[in-house]
Amino acid sequence: MSKNEIAKRYILFVISLFFAAIGVAFTKHGELGVSPISSVANVMSCKFSVLSLGTWLIIWNCFLIAGQILVLRKKFNLIQLLQIPLSFLFGWFTDFGMWIVSFIPTNSYPVRFAMIVIGVAILSFGISLSVIANVIMNSGEAFVKAVSDTINKEFGNVKIAFDVLCVIISLILSLLFFNFSIVGTREGTIISALLTGIVVKFFSSKLKEPIDTVLCR
Repeated sequence: MSKNEIAKRYILFVISLFFAAIGVAFTKHGELGVSPISSVANVMSCKFSVLSLGTWLIIWNCFLIAGQILVLRKKFNLIQLLQIPLSFLFGWFTDFGMWIVSFIPTNSYPVRFAMIVIGVAILSFGISLSVIANVIMNSGEAFVKAVSDTINKEFGNVKIAFDVLCVIISLILSLLFFNFSIVGTREGTIISALLTGIVVKFFSSKLKEPIDTVLCR
């Protein structure tokens, strides 16, 4: 792979982070729950609003990067430390997205539900671009891969378990922080969990060939 192609792929990955962050912002603004992997940061941002959702996502992603180091130890590839600045970018993009969507009124449930659907579509588009870029994984998927490689279990199964664990943690935090009420994790979280993978596959199948053609030039 030439240096030019590598540069293009990293640029594509940064673009993918932007779209994924905008997708998170849409789902957050709908206030019907965010994706499982963002659910913990979402609850924390609801409780400790002095820090933005983007900031809490940075903290959560750095926590997952530290988890990779603990799991992989000497097998941890130093190139994966690029996840740190990329996590900051994702957090900043998310806060920018929150500013953009703040102008959209969400007074009715249909509008809020539409925000979830649109958010999932944009998030999935961003994820599909990151898959096509194929240079580095985001911290959540990298953590799942580290665990799956270590325990010799299929990535998909570990990913499902990880998503469920994130939701469970977010629910526990919500119950503790909000007087046994569920905040920040609702039907939107379930919709995101069920649809994101399907939509990612759709976008990837349509975009991979034309984008790869541009990247390889």
